[in-house]
Parts: sequence; C-alpha cells; structure tokens
Amino acid sequence: MSAVVSEFASSTEAGQALVEVRALTRRFDVSSPWLNRVLQREPRRILTAVDDVSFDIARGSTYALVGESGSGKSTIAKMVLGLLAPSAGQVLIDGSDLSRADAAANANVRRRVQMIFQDPHASLNPRWRVGDIISEPIEAFGLAANSGERADRVVELLAQVGLSAADATKFPHQFSGGQKQRIGIARALASNPEFIVCDEPTSALDVSVQAQVLNLMRDLQAELGLTYLFITHDLSVVQYMADEVGVLYLGRLVETASREALFASPRHPYTRMLLEAAPRLDGFGREHVIDGGEIPDPINPPAGCHYHPRCPLANARCQSEIPLVRDVQWSRVACHEAEHTGL
Repeated sequence: MSAVVSEFASSTEAGQALVEVRALTRRFDVSSPWLNRVLQREPRRILTAVDDVSFDIARGSTYALVGESGSGKSTIAKMVLGLLAPSAGQVLIDGSDLSRADAAANANVRRRVQMIFQDPHASLNPRWRVGDIISEPIEAFGLAANSGERADRVVELLAQVGLSAADATKFPHQFSGGQKQRIGIARALASNPEFIVCDEPTSALDVSVQAQVLNLMRDLQAELGLTYLFITHDLSVVQYMADEVGVLYLGRLVETASREALFASPRHPYTRMLLEAAPRLDGFGREHVIDGGEIPDPINPPAGCHYHPRCPLANARCQSEIPLVRDVQWSRVACHEAEHTGL
C-alpha cells in the first residue's frame, strides 16, 4: 500500500489547483405556497442538496464525484459552472468567483469552462445543422474573424472527435447516440476551454460506445491538457477516468482519495457499500453486503452522520454528532469509526 500512498501524495502536490470549491452549500425552499401553509398550518420545508462540500481539482487532472441518485452531484456541477448560485461557500475557477464578479470581468473565465451533458440527444438543437451547433461558441466568444475561419474551425473540431467534414451539413437526428455525444464534445471544445464538467456523459450510451467516448475524452485530455470534473454513478468509469475521487452521500462529502487508494482500501462504510454493490465479472455466486435500507428523506435527513441508519458500524455518537473530515492514512474521511473500515 506504500506505493499507493506515495502516488496519492505526489498527485495532490503535482499541479496547482485550477478549481477550488470551498464550503459549498445549496438549499432549496420546497415549501407549499404561503397561503396553503397558513391554511393547513404547514411549516416551511427546506431541502439541503449540498452541505459544506470542499475539494480542489489540479490542472490537467480528473476529479470524479460519485454517489447514489439524490446525493447532490449535479447540483454541485451547476454551481461550479455558475448556473446556480450557492447558498453559502464559493467556487474559484483559476482564482475567479463566477457567482460574485460582474459578467464582463468573468467573460474570459467563462470561455474556459464548458460542459458535456448526460443526454446527447436533448442537448443538441434538432433544428440546427451540426456545423451551426459547433460554431455557436466560436461566434459567441469572438474566436474567429469571419465565417470562413469559423467553418475551418468546425471541420477541425469534427476531425478531432472522429467525425468527417461532411457531417457539418447534417442534423442531429441523422446520428447515433455515440456520434451525438461526439458532437457535444466538439461543441464543448469550440471555445478552447481548460476545464470541462462532464455530467454522466456516457450513461445514456451502449457499453461498447461508452468505451469509445471515454477513450476519446482521455486522448483529448492528454492532447489539450484539459481538466475534468466527472459526475457519475458508474464505478467502472471512475476507475478508468479519475485521478481523485470524492464520494457524496446526501449532500455531504464523506470520503476523498486517489483512485488507487479508494479502490484498494476504502475507509468510509458508504464507500465500501458502493464498491460491494458494483457489478463484477467474478461476482457470480458471491454474497452481497446488505446496506440496511434506502436513502432517507433529504428534506428531513437523520441527525448526526446522515449514513448512520444504514451503517453497520453506527453507534450513539454517530446518531448525534456530525463527523468532521479528517485524514485517515491515505484518505480524507468524515466518519467516527473510519479506523475500523479498512479492507
């Protein structure tokens, strides 16, 4: 395990952080309308989707956020992109806070941040030709002097993602799911970004096509020096793509570790449950660990550690005290009993 520890240490010190997430919190008011609450004597209902989350993403690396549905992954992605204002905390992209500075001051930073969406079909305008879809960011950010230069750049981007120049005149419905996602990647690259948020970019694709798209994304990262925030629930994708992994549960970051350390020796009981539940080629006949139930209501989460109703190691302290994030060997873990969870 010493090799894993040394590699984790070198990876965290290797590059300056391009993205810094500090104590990020987002609350949603999901209450009924005021008059209904008065007549029915209902209290306000507040959903805390993200609760005091902090992490860094080094330049040229891939940080993966994993967790079950409803854990807050996509909400974090929207706040990182500046599409959703945080209730508390901040996100710094190369030192700039997109939620606080004016639009003019952040124009260049916004150009350097793009997104690859989960559903390639829904993310493409069905009435636009592919060339127009890809050239839109080029025109919006003034990255080409004229239409001829824009057209040349579109052809270059299509070739970069494995499509042909002739595809620029076609409509999205003429392509397969994997080809549509390649178009989405080309559009994301059109503004010459440094940081790309990937919100489950392969979950809607067939397994064989997933591998092709993931290989393309890795090749582009190596070629262009891209930094990725990868949102996924698929641990096989995490193992292939990520340099560092953050595990979310009900809006809280419960474990952060390098990919190697997380898969070799997870420290949080929830991380262990996720790994046990993941499909394996050698899994026929093996016994699955029972996780103790479903995710609690996020509007009324359990006190203390949110995971304690499902945790086999839970004790009275877990039911009343929120665990602080602390270093346990090669991981950062929010668990009172983390020392007892090694494999």
